[in-house]
Amino acid sequence: MTHPDIVDIHNLTVEYIHGREAVPAVRDVSLELAAGETLALVGESGCGKSTLALALMGLLPRDESRVTAGEIHLQGENLLQKPEEERRHIRGRKMAMIFQDPFSALNPVLTVGYQLQECIILNEGKPNSERSAQLLRQVQIKDPERILTSYPHQVSGGQRQRVLIAMALAGHPELLIADEPTTALDVTVQDEIMKLLKGLRDNIGMSMLFITHNMALVKGMAHRLAVMYAGQIVEYGATTDILTNPKHPYTQGLLRSLPKIKPSTGPIPALSGQPPDPMAIPSGCPFHPRCEKILPQCPRDDPADRMTEGQRVRCHLY
Repeated sequence: MTHPDIVDIHNLTVEYIHGREAVPAVRDVSLELAAGETLALVGESGCGKSTLALALMGLLPRDESRVTAGEIHLQGENLLQKPEEERRHIRGRKMAMIFQDPFSALNPVLTVGYQLQECIILNEGKPNSERSAQLLRQVQIKDPERILTSYPHQVSGGQRQRVLIAMALAGHPELLIADEPTTALDVTVQDEIMKLLKGLRDNIGMSMLFITHNMALVKGMAHRLAVMYAGQIVEYGATTDILTNPKHPYTQGLLRSLPKIKPSTGPIPALSGQPPDPMAIPSGCPFHPRCEKILPQCPRDDPADRMTEGQRVRCHLY
């Protein structure tokens, strides 16, 4: 059964303002996210993943950034054409976001219960302490009464992340954006948070944009996968297809660099070089200085998107 898209992003370009210069952070990005589906957005730090999420939420810093091209459609409506007051009403209701660092996302001088009540009042118009406890139980916090009276520094990192998820769920969103939700958590807690997010998605039926730099987390979580490099989507398709048959040399390098369970006779192969400085993106294909399969045209021509075996790939090899 084909589900209608809840999000359609067309040729989106976002720039940051640095003095008199415009620094490209997201370049000509097109993505689709179906209802009830999870789309994973993967790439190294600084490639533009969080900027894309902030553009979708309408939370880009006003004086430091600008959308110079493209459209963002939520359930068929172009968000970029809506006034800020209307977008503010959409945030927290139709869409919500879990930020990367739960400690900095929570106010340290207010209790968890106070901050959760703010979300409930915003969405329901009045306080409801029973609803606060219910939301914490929904994210599998066993002692909600204690957590509600605690300050953020008095609860663990995993519990703080669950509190953020509960705050996001307060408005019954149809789209949840999870920006690196397992950063700085130990492996056991990472697994718990991943299982929680997957269970909530399946039980509630909401869509999810899952942002990570860890390719190992997307298997079993995401239906589709988008690989981002230097502000561009370089590969896009079904998660299983990309994980088993990656097309772009960058995707291949990311997968090769994953630690293996089987004993290895040598070091883990890592991608050579570093991601490009957004203020000095190489000409042609931005990945060509690090690519093992470079062609003569790669330093000269920026490749267009091409479809090959059901996957969309931006590479001169195809």
